Amino acid sequence: MALNDYRNDFPILNPHEKGKPIIYLDTACQSLRPRQVIEVMDRYYTQYPACSGRSNHQLAATVTRMVDEARQQVARFLGASKPEEIIFTRNTTEGINLVANAFNFQPGETVLISGKEHNSNLIPWQMLVKKRGIQLKVLHPLNDGSFDLPGYEKALASGVKLVSFGYTSNLDGVTLPVEQIVKLAHKRGALAMLDAAQAAPQRKINVRSLDVDFLALSGHKVLGPSGTGVLYGKYKLLDAMDPFMVGGDTVATSTYESCEFLPVPEKYEAGLQDYAGIIGLGEAVRYLQAVGFDAIQKQELLLNKIMTEGTKDIQGIHLIGPADPALRSGIFTFYVDGIDSHRIALMLDQMANVCVRSGQHCVHSWFNNKGIKGSVRASAYFYNTQEEAEIFVENLKKIRKVL
Repeated sequence: MALNDYRNDFPILNPHEKGKPIIYLDTACQSLRPRQVIEVMDRYYTQYPACSGRSNHQLAATVTRMVDEARQQVARFLGASKPEEIIFTRNTTEGINLVANAFNFQPGETVLISGKEHNSNLIPWQMLVKKRGIQLKVLHPLNDGSFDLPGYEKALASGVKLVSFGYTSNLDGVTLPVEQIVKLAHKRGALAMLDAAQAAPQRKINVRSLDVDFLALSGHKVLGPSGTGVLYGKYKLLDAMDPFMVGGDTVATSTYESCEFLPVPEKYEAGLQDYAGIIGLGEAVRYLQAVGFDAIQKQELLLNKIMTEGTKDIQGIHLIGPADPALRSGIFTFYVDGIDSHRIALMLDQMANVCVRSGQHCVHSWFNNKGIKGSVRASAYFYNTQEEAEIFVENLKKIRKVL
């Protein structure tokens, strides 16, 4: 099936109304959803709108089966040893917060992150510095945005409890050498967690091959519903940790004085869940695997080359990240001297229905450290076309002439 054929599955790309079509170049923020995902979610609300694992009737039994199947599908998607290692969350942010709050960090223990982390992988650790007295160390990237492997080994030598890095950066699209990162962490006795929010949509991940201890991702970036996500964790670690949020559906029984928690993953999934979203997430990763990661990466590179080559002669433009588009997945982030990034984004939208993101992309720490006010980020995916990338370039040149 050709990639262009998949566009037919995305309603927003095939509007019935006349006029300029939407050119969606903001997938790094949130991917579009195919009709298959929308339809399975609709079926939950219209055919079996009940609770999973609680009631003894046919509707509940159907929901329970569908949620179980979604968990198994996600486990296969990530290469987990067992479905129980998959915890459903609201997003990557919740997954990282769960580990930060449920793992028994002791005062003085060190968490190591990179200098390009999304706030989701920065602020939870800052809070632990205040609450538990841990130490937070930051490993800054090299000048071209690539990972400082010698600096990493040096940091590990001083003693680290957990390393927590973004697998692929939402700032510049750079993917870290995660195999080496995890291996070196374990060699030094540290645990390793990966924020895979940007990696999961465009590359095959096998948590067993990586031997990673924790990995978090968001449903809204892998063609799935917003408000859904996954935390993978090695079962022995999840089993030893205390739950983060507690209450309904986390315990087998309780008295006025105590309770008995359910096993993993139930003890981490408090309260009534987003069953439609979970079912939709299972369908989303199934769809993503059908498209194929080789095809996705090939299309991202093609489109990033068009954007990179087409804009390199624009006066005052500065690319964030490596010059080689092959190192930036589908992300093309830039700023132009003397022009507010929000103004560029608004003009692209108004002139050609081109949707991009502007600002600091939840990586405020990096921008503030560099003294850069903001940038424009165009992020392409397999459902984007060469023509759309060319329209982006053409209109960016027009904007530069005007401003």
